[in-house]
Amino acid sequence: MKKIKCPQCGYVMTFDEKSFTPGQVLTFNCNKCNHQFRVRLAKKEPVKTEEPDLSLGGIIVIENIFGFKQVFPLVMGDNVIGRKNKDTEGVNIAIKTSDPSMSRNHCVINVSLDKEQHLIYTLRDFPSITGTFLGNVILGDKERVVIADGAVITIGATTIILQAGNE
Repeated sequence: MKKIKCPQCGYVMTFDEKSFTPGQVLTFNCNKCNHQFRVRLAKKEPVKTEEPDLSLGGIIVIENIFGFKQVFPLVMGDNVIGRKNKDTEGVNIAIKTSDPSMSRNHCVINVSLDKEQHLIYTLRDFPSITGTFLGNVILGDKERVVIADGAVITIGATTIILQAGNE
């Protein structure tokens, strides 16, 4: 519902803007002073987003019942992944979600280079309350697992896919 104010007397009225198309001109009669006025609905501009730098790889948080698709770039070293919260500290990748089973600090993906300068991705649980799953297997305490492009990671009720970077 959208609120509009009569320009003559200031009386506030509401209407359902979803019933009309963006850019359409609507005519209203004030219920208080009977003044007639027009309002043009704003046209929604498409939101432009910058593509993240995925040269070192990234993670794709796919849609689930709690949220929407999100893409995050990875950096060299530890990438701490967790639920975004106003008090979240020490997290490189804060996922916007209302998933109560995801911890604020849930898991870590470490990005490093081997002797031949190839990127290596290592996954470990932070530790979290609900655990971190690689495929359908839960990681043990202090267990570190090397993961590759396309690895499916589940934290809480959220699924993450690793996207390896350019060599």
